[in-house]
Order: sequence, then C-alpha cells, then structure tokens
Amino acid sequence: MNPFVAAKKRIYRWIKYRLVRPGPPPSPVRFTGPIVVLGSAPVSHRPAGLDHGFSVITVNGSQTVLAEWGVEQPDITMMMFNQVEGTTHNAREVRRVLSGKRTGALFVLLWRKNERERLKRVLAAFNYGYDFLYIVDRYERMALLDRVTGLRSLEIDAESKCSNGVYAILFALYHRAPAVIMTGIDPCSSGHAYNDAGLARLHARMDALVIGRLLGAGQPLFTADPDVARTTGVPLWTQALADELTWKAASAAGAA
Repeated sequence: MNPFVAAKKRIYRWIKYRLVRPGPPPSPVRFTGPIVVLGSAPVSHRPAGLDHGFSVITVNGSQTVLAEWGVEQPDITMMMFNQVEGTTHNAREVRRVLSGKRTGALFVLLWRKNERERLKRVLAAFNYGYDFLYIVDRYERMALLDRVTGLRSLEIDAESKCSNGVYAILFALYHRAPAVIMTGIDPCSSGHAYNDAGLARLHARMDALVIGRLLGAGQPLFTADPDVARTTGVPLWTQALADELTWKAASAAGAA
C-alpha cells in the first residue's frame, strides 16, 4: 500500500474510533458453560467432555466438522463478508459446505450495515439459515481486541489483523465464558479443513501475539489440539478439566 494512503487511513480510523467509541459485538445468548471455538485449520479435535452444556462457535466453513462430533448446528457462526459472495476458490467452498445448513446466531464481519437486506438475499441464495443475524463493522472488531487484550490495531493490512478464529476467541472471553477451548486454530498451519487448496494463513504473527497476551493475562484459554499446545504454550484441554468445571458449576448452582 502507498505510504501516503496508509497514513491517511490510520489517521481517519483512529479519529473515528475515538469519536464513535464503539463497543464489541453483543451476544444473543448468555454463556454458562465452556465455549468451543472451531477454526478452519486442517486438524481439529473433539474437546474432551463435550456435551449439551458446551456452546460451539464455528468460523466460516468449519461447521462441516460438527457432524463428526454429533453436533447438529453451532450456537454461533463468525463469517467474513467475502465468504458470502466472493468468487475465490475458498469462498465458493465455504458456500458449498454450508449450503442447506444453519446456525443459531450468524455474525457477518465487515459487511456494510446499510446492506442488511441484500445480505439476507445472498445468504438465502446458498440456503444458509440462522435465528439471529448481526453485522460486525470494523470498529466493533477493533473494540473487541482493545477491550480484551489492551491491543489497538487500526487494521491497515493483513499483518495487523487477527484471524476470524481468534476474534471468535476474544468474543467468547469478552462475554465471560468460564473456559474457551480452541481447536482447528493454529498460527503455524496452512490450509483449511473444508478444501485442499493449502492456502497460506495471513494472520499468523498477530494471532500468536494475541494468544500470548491472553495467556499472560491468565485468561481461561485452552486448546484441544496437542500439537498446538506444544507449539503455543496454550494448556491442553482434558477430561479432568471438564469434570472440574462441571463440579464447580454444580456447586455454584447448589449454593444459589
């Protein structure tokens, strides 16, 4: 990007962010149990103890993995605007694997808020259903990163943005999930679970930075993927942790 254009973008976005003072995206549900964030990396694992007390957030086309887990549909799906009507191989594959499926709440990132009706028509065109639809703009996404990690990114280029999977993790933590278990999210991987294109991941550095910041702050972040646990330092989610969280929830309910 031309340095002059980049500088203008930085100034404009910083001023708008300060003036608008946006909040992070709202949640239509209250989370009382662990949240599984299922990303699109080629390798993912069913978290230990997964049952009806867990909530599941999927990213773009990662929902295709849920059938193997015995989960009918996710509670929330985060989808990037260009997956909805883009013409790239990856976007076409996302629509193909999601055709005929549905989610509880659909969050579409960076779609124009004044084009909600067009968004509904495009989603209907590939037969993807939802109970709740919300458009997340850039400034809400910036606010989410800011509120949870204290990091401020003006999102000028791919290197300064998180992946959608990491934004989903931030969303879950912001809305007070007692534990967030990521799977299919690996800053070191390439490719996607729903196609064989082997596309490089553009946000590896920022994802690693944010995950490190969350761990340093003691956030309840875990991974169901042993290799990711080894390379990132994110604690591995185990059956013992699932049992402990269930016991704590039962104790709290009994005390109330």
